[in-house]
Amino acid sequence: MSHAHPELSAPPELPKGGLRVTPLGGLGEIGRNMTVFEYDGRLLIVDCGVLFPDEHHPGVDLILPDFTSIRDRLDAVEALVLTHGHEDHIGAAPYLLRERQDIPLVGSELTLALLNSKLREHRLRQTPFYTVKEGDKISFGPFDLEFVAVNHSIPDALAVAIRTGAGLVLHTGDFKMDQLPLDGRITDLRAFARLGEEGVDLFLTDSTNAEVPGFTTPEKRITPVLNQAFQESKQRIIVACFASHVHRVQQILDAAVLHDRKVAYVGRSMVRNMAIARDLGYLHVPPGVMVDAKQLADLAPEKQVLISTGSQGEPLSALARIAQRNHHFVHLEEGDTVILASSMIPGNENAIYRVINGLTRLGARVVHKGNALVHVSGHASAGELLYCYNIVKPRNVLPVHGESRHMLANGELAKQTGVENVVYAEDGVVVDLVDGVASVVGKVECGYVFVDGQSVGDVTESELKDRRILGEEGFVSVIVVVDSVSGKVSAGPEIHARGHAWEDSDFESIKQPILDAVNRALSEGSTDTYQLQQIIRRTIGRWVSGTHKRRPMIIPVVVEA
Repeated sequence: MSHAHPELSAPPELPKGGLRVTPLGGLGEIGRNMTVFEYDGRLLIVDCGVLFPDEHHPGVDLILPDFTSIRDRLDAVEALVLTHGHEDHIGAAPYLLRERQDIPLVGSELTLALLNSKLREHRLRQTPFYTVKEGDKISFGPFDLEFVAVNHSIPDALAVAIRTGAGLVLHTGDFKMDQLPLDGRITDLRAFARLGEEGVDLFLTDSTNAEVPGFTTPEKRITPVLNQAFQESKQRIIVACFASHVHRVQQILDAAVLHDRKVAYVGRSMVRNMAIARDLGYLHVPPGVMVDAKQLADLAPEKQVLISTGSQGEPLSALARIAQRNHHFVHLEEGDTVILASSMIPGNENAIYRVINGLTRLGARVVHKGNALVHVSGHASAGELLYCYNIVKPRNVLPVHGESRHMLANGELAKQTGVENVVYAEDGVVVDLVDGVASVVGKVECGYVFVDGQSVGDVTESELKDRRILGEEGFVSVIVVVDSVSGKVSAGPEIHARGHAWEDSDFESIKQPILDAVNRALSEGSTDTYQLQQIIRRTIGRWVSGTHKRRPMIIPVVVEA
């Protein structure tokens, strides 16, 4: 068993006949999934997703994997394989394709259709698509790929078996083992067993639910709960779920038909994704059930159902705007029912409860995972993972897709079934498979890349720290004018504060110490503007910390006159 260490250096040259595995996202976090495989000088990428920011990333829209380690080798990339159509697996693909548009994209029909709508937004039109389904085999350079059906919370998810001269790798992607899936498409355990008989040299397994005992609840268990919520509701129903959860939307449509209600989508991504799913036959829309969202106002409240985005409390989502009463045409009334048919992604708990509280204050009845079975996970629990390890019997295991605790729990499950070599890695840690043995050999640069409006990668951690200070501590500006002839302060200090309940008059007692410190430095021959600003910053910083127990951003300005 090996562990990732912060002191790791750059990896050595890959031994001839070896396979290198470099995760650039998805290990130690929920999201940003991306793994690079290298064999014989050629590269294969599996998934390229985004991580959604939390309150520690003010102003950031998305967080991307770090492409630095492969940027000068993009010509060696044979293909980008996408396991399924969730944002944390496909959302960063347009940003990678900006750097090389003709990387072949490989995925299922629905996955590529969802991504294609994003590529059009980014004006990327030169990318070749290779549509595959379970059972298909296709080769790109030295990588021979075979695809296996897996069940997940989105249709058309695939695991991928990768054969090279170094051995056989099986990457599950995100998966679970629902034995009664809504679409009848189960995880193909026969294919897993067949690959196990062939000999899986490295097994990359979804870790998200490794700490959860037993088996994940079947999706069908949600149907009667939704029907009960519809039966009990006497007014409008709003259901918030992920914009990619086709199965959940199907259940809502069926419940609406059963209870004689009309349905409308609210939210651009919901409208777009469900149109794609309908056109491809993954979503069956009963005749006469759908109406335009703005037409719902013409119906009685007890005839209305809205399917909305915003289940994670996103501040600009449709549901958040409804909760704040600033949505342009949906206005919540007392007695309405809101169903949050989704899980809580780690880090979003405060935002979600903020929305729940806002809806409750407006008089809505809020049904969520905490008080009803309105969502089940899309990931395999511990019992399912044990089942897979016993079927596949891999020689080496690399837990992926999860926070550190999830991956450690997954590795412990593998060891319980007799796997002797479990490799624990994190983003940027390089794992080599050589002569049938996987081991950590080094680390490559792998930081967060922030998308901020039109800017990609320009915002640094230091700048985010400044934003956090501004948001939490406010700022204080100090302006001092220095007479370049006399070498003394001729005006100021003028002090202003924002972000706290401080008056400008509160700073009277520190003005003279600032004046004395600057004049003393000037008398000693310090005329450099930057040095004088630092003196001002230290002087007022110590005073604010001692007097007000705060550490605001301090902006000193020295003007020479």
